[in-house]
Amino acid sequence: MASRLGKPSVSVCKNSQAPITCGVTMVLSWFLVLSLVSGTGFAYPSAGDTNSNRSDLYPEILRDETVARLNELGKVSDADGYLVRTFLSPASVRAGKLIQSWMEDAGLRTWVDQIGNIHGRTEGMNASAEALLIGSHLDTVIDAGIYDGPLGILCAVSALKVLKINGNLGKLKRPVEVIAFSDEEGVRFHSAFLGSAAIAGILPDSVLQISDKSGITVQDVLKENSIGVAEESFLQLKYDPQSVWGYIEVHIEQGPVLESLGLPLGVVKGIAGQTRFKVTVSGAQGHAGTVPMSMRRDPMAAAADLIVLLERICKDPESYLSCDGHCSGFTAESLAGSLVCTVGEISSWPSASNVIPGQVIFTIDLRAMEDMARETIISELSNRMYQICNKRSVSCIIERKHDAGAVICDPGLGSELKSAAYSALKKIVGDVQDEVPVLMSGAGHDAMALAHLTEVGMLFVRCRGGISHSPAEHVLDDDIWAAGLTLLEFLDQHVNQHIVSMIDPIAYNMCI
Repeated sequence: MASRLGKPSVSVCKNSQAPITCGVTMVLSWFLVLSLVSGTGFAYPSAGDTNSNRSDLYPEILRDETVARLNELGKVSDADGYLVRTFLSPASVRAGKLIQSWMEDAGLRTWVDQIGNIHGRTEGMNASAEALLIGSHLDTVIDAGIYDGPLGILCAVSALKVLKINGNLGKLKRPVEVIAFSDEEGVRFHSAFLGSAAIAGILPDSVLQISDKSGITVQDVLKENSIGVAEESFLQLKYDPQSVWGYIEVHIEQGPVLESLGLPLGVVKGIAGQTRFKVTVSGAQGHAGTVPMSMRRDPMAAAADLIVLLERICKDPESYLSCDGHCSGFTAESLAGSLVCTVGEISSWPSASNVIPGQVIFTIDLRAMEDMARETIISELSNRMYQICNKRSVSCIIERKHDAGAVICDPGLGSELKSAAYSALKKIVGDVQDEVPVLMSGAGHDAMALAHLTEVGMLFVRCRGGISHSPAEHVLDDDIWAAGLTLLEFLDQHVNQHIVSMIDPIAYNMCI
């Protein structure tokens, strides 16, 4: 994807000693990240420090109100005792209405589209100009934390509310639209990015017929919520690329790098590609006490073999790839540093302790920083899985349920986010010695889908322990403040005043 500031002629990786090529492995990159900044950590001023509560930094909105709203949204769940909101579930609908009311409080015009996304928009001074989109998702995993997704939505809403309060909302040079995407996690229908993919125009109308565990289809869910959409009008959800200037997403890091650096914010350079599978292994159902072991066609034992194979390949791909370490433009060594594979769900039928199951179904989530490397591993894995099933006399169906290619974020947007983050931190603490780091993301984000529509940029926010998809997920209140102020700085310095950042894209485009 072309950068706003032009494609640099060279791209280098730097540390404090000497430049090295961008072919560094992901293992080495973690150590290079640590060398990008100086100092031992980042500390906010004490609560009583007058600088930390200056009225022009709007802590009551960007921090206090945002935190309160995150906590309120975290109580909106489809279950008692833990947080879960899946695509257009009752809790998701309630959460969407809350978000819509907060968007209106910020002075935005709101609506719900045909896939359940919540939109809030201000036209600024030129309604016909290309729009800046800012967003994240309102759905969650099962037993989730309160920050993954909603943080990016509410930081954006708070930043725009500040512009409303200081009289600058109507002075924006271009429209700004906040979108709370209805589905990113893909928990209910095993098809991630339903909301953002529809906006980007990459969601096929066939997705309407996908069903959940209860046999309810996506189209059924839309009709239940009075958002019925016909297949022939489905493509109307897509935004015209000529109407969009760019997309920004604020998200928790979901990893330990920022915390290890002692820094609250980081700019994202790129996002790993990912593929999800549904694997169905079918054998011969039988009595647990009467079928001899030598005569069994047990899909559970076969599934166990397949899962162990998956783990072995992903831990040591070099031992399984037959390309002498160099495969279609990537090295097995570099793949070993970024490849991750997970079986997160498994079920059997009839699922009784005294019955040899007739069928076992499990999921695979496979991710890598390079798309060609990911495809090579998928091919090798699939071939070996079929061989195991044939040897065990069971059948095996491997269904590819979701694909998202690796994404490189726009260097121009990244540079401006980096500048805005530095400015925000400097305003809060008075002096900043550390550089805002540039990171890669192993987690998927709505930005992956929006990259098919426009240039994308992402800001990561420090997450305690690198823990996410868990109720233990936690972000410091002041880090939320810093993220909100960064968005405000971005809007003020770039959109409002139409300043084009002159930061050298080559410097931003350092590999890590």
